[in-house]
Amino acid sequence: MPNDRGEAQRIKLATELQRAQKGGALYVLDEPTTGLHPSDVERLIAQLNALVDSGNTVIVVDHDMTLAAASDWVIDIGPGAGDEGGRIVASGPPEQVALAGNSRTAPYLKRVLPPN
Repeated sequence: MPNDRGEAQRIKLATELQRAQKGGALYVLDEPTTGLHPSDVERLIAQLNALVDSGNTVIVVDHDMTLAAASDWVIDIGPGAGDEGGRIVASGPPEQVALAGNSRTAPYLKRVLPPN
C-alpha cells in the first residue's frame, strides 16, 4: 500500500491513463511530484500533457518549479505561509508569473524557464 499521498495519486493516475480517454474530465492533483526523481517528474508532466491533449482539464497544486514551468497557467498564492498567505500574488502563463516582482515564487520559476 502506498505510504504517501503523492504515490497514491500516481497509482490512481496510472489506472486512469490505462482507460480509453474520452476527454471532458477534471483531474485535481495535490503535490503529485512528492518523492519523485527529477526524471520521473518529466514523465509525470508528459502524462499530464497527454490528459490535456485528450480534452481533459488538469489542476495541480505543487511546489515543483519544473512542473510549474510546463503548465499553461500558474496561480501563485501567498505572499507567505499560514496567516501570511491566501492571496493571489500572481497569475498567468509561467513566463508572466516569473516576472512578477511581488512573487516569492518568481525567481525560482525564472531559473527553470527556457531563456527568451
